Amino acid sequence: MRTLLIGIDSGTQSTKVLVVDARNGRVVAEASQKYGLIAGLATGAKEQHPHTWRDAAAKAIREALKKAKAKASEVKAIGISGQQHGFVPLDKTGEVIRPAKLWCDTSTAAECEEITTKLGGQKAAIRAVGNSILPGFTAPKIFWLKNHEPKNFAKLATVLLPHDYLNFWLTGEKKMEYGDASGTALLDVKKRKWSEAVLNAIDPSLAEKLPALGSSDQPAGFLQASTARALGLSTDVLVSAGGGDNMMGAIGTGNTRDGVVTASFGTSGTIYASSGKPIIDPQGEIAAFCDSTNRWLPLLCTMNVTVATEMLRADFKWTHERYERESRKISAGANGLLLLPYYEGERTPNIPDGTGVWFGVNAKTFDAAHFARASMEGVTLGMNYGLRRLSQLGVSAKQIRATGGGAKSKLWRQIMADIFNAEVVTLKVSEGAAYGAALQALWNWRLQQGEKISISDITDEFVKLNSAETARPDPKSVEIYRELQTIQDDTARALRPVFTRHRKLVLR
Repeated sequence: MRTLLIGIDSGTQSTKVLVVDARNGRVVAEASQKYGLIAGLATGAKEQHPHTWRDAAAKAIREALKKAKAKASEVKAIGISGQQHGFVPLDKTGEVIRPAKLWCDTSTAAECEEITTKLGGQKAAIRAVGNSILPGFTAPKIFWLKNHEPKNFAKLATVLLPHDYLNFWLTGEKKMEYGDASGTALLDVKKRKWSEAVLNAIDPSLAEKLPALGSSDQPAGFLQASTARALGLSTDVLVSAGGGDNMMGAIGTGNTRDGVVTASFGTSGTIYASSGKPIIDPQGEIAAFCDSTNRWLPLLCTMNVTVATEMLRADFKWTHERYERESRKISAGANGLLLLPYYEGERTPNIPDGTGVWFGVNAKTFDAAHFARASMEGVTLGMNYGLRRLSQLGVSAKQIRATGGGAKSKLWRQIMADIFNAEVVTLKVSEGAAYGAALQALWNWRLQQGEKISISDITDEFVKLNSAETARPDPKSVEIYRELQTIQDDTARALRPVFTRHRKLVLR
C-alpha cells in the first residue's frame, strides 16, 4: 500500500494540490481551482473571502485524490502553503467577519505611517520586529479595520493568516507558526515572540486575539471529523504546521541550508535564502523573516512580475508561446525601452503610490515585441534591485533556483541569468510551494513516527534540479543590463514624489 502526502498551495489566483508518494517524492496527481479578487473595490484595495480558498481547496483535493486513485487509508499527512500577510478576522464563533485584505493591498499606507510614528520612527520599528511597517504586512491591515470598520473590529476575536485559516478548517485548531507569523510585522523575528510595542501601538487588546505560536516541526493537528467526511479521508491524517508560500517554496526548492537562493516569478516576485541566523536590514528593504524549518529566511518581494507580462499578453491577445516568440525578436535591453513595473504599487523598493512607467518610447521601440521584451526585463531588473541589497547584507548568489510561471520561459530564464549575473536552474517539480508543503508534511509525520530526521535530509533526497533548463549569463548582456539597472534605479528614485502627487490627484 502507498504512503501518500497532500501538498496544497493556496494563492491569489488559484489553489493547487499535489498528491505525493512519500517513498520517492514523486508527484502522482495534481489538480487546481482558479478564482479572482473581489471586484469593484476602492483604489489599492485587494480582497478575497476566505471561504473562496476553503472551497477551492476542497474541490482540488477531491479531484487530485480521484486522479491518484487514492484510498483514504493511504493518505498520511497534509501540508498547506498560503499567500502571506493576508488578514483573516474571525469572531468568537470562528466565523469570518469580513473578506481578507491581501498581501497586495496597498490601502493601508496611512496606518503604516501611524504605527511607525507611535513606535518612534522606522529605526525603532526595525528594532521592535526586524522589519519596516509596510502596507503588504498584516499589522497595518488590523489597524485599518480598527480605523475604518470599528463595528467589525469590535467583533474581532482571532487574527489568522490565510494558511492558518485553512489549517483551522482542516483541524479546528487556531495556531500560527513562526515563518508566516514573521510576515505580520507583529513578531520580533529575533526572539520569535509577539512585539508588545507593536501590539500596543495598534490596540492593547490585540495580544489576546493572536493564536498560539508554534515551531515548524510541530503539527497543527489532525483532520477534524467534519472536514474528513467532506474530503473522504480519515481523522488520523496529520496536518503539518504549514507556512507562507515563500517559506514552503524554500522547502520545495531545497532552500533549507546556507548557500541556496530561490527566485519565484509569479504574480509577485520573491528572492530569498535560508540562514541559520536572523538577517536584519537596517534600511528595512529586505524582509527579515523566519522560515518554516526553524531557521530564518531573508527575503525581498516585488509586487509586479507576471502582473506586468500578463497585462500585455491579454491586451495583445497572444498565447504564452507567441509572447516568447515575439520577445525573442528583440535584443537584450530592448533598444533602451525600459519599464518601471509598479502597476500595483511596489514593496521593494517601497513605493506604495507607484504606477507603471514606460521610459524610452520612440518610433523604433513603439511596437508590441519591444514592449513584451521590455516588460520581462523591467520586472527582473526590479527583482535585481533587491538581490543586490541581499548581497550587501552578506547573502551571495552564484546559483539561483527559479520557480513560478516566469521560470517556465526559456527566454525569461536567460534574461534572469544575465540580469542577476548568476547561473539559473529550475526544479523537476515546478510547483515549489505545494511540493514544499508536502515535504514539510512528510517531515512532521516522520518526526511523529519517532524518526530523527532533519528537513534538509528530506529535501536533499527529494528535490531534484532540471539540468536541461540551466541558463548561464552572457557577458555582453550582463553589461547592457547593468547600465539599464542604474537607469531604472535613478528613474524610480526621481519619480517617488511624483507618484505621491499623482495618487492624490487620482483620489480626488
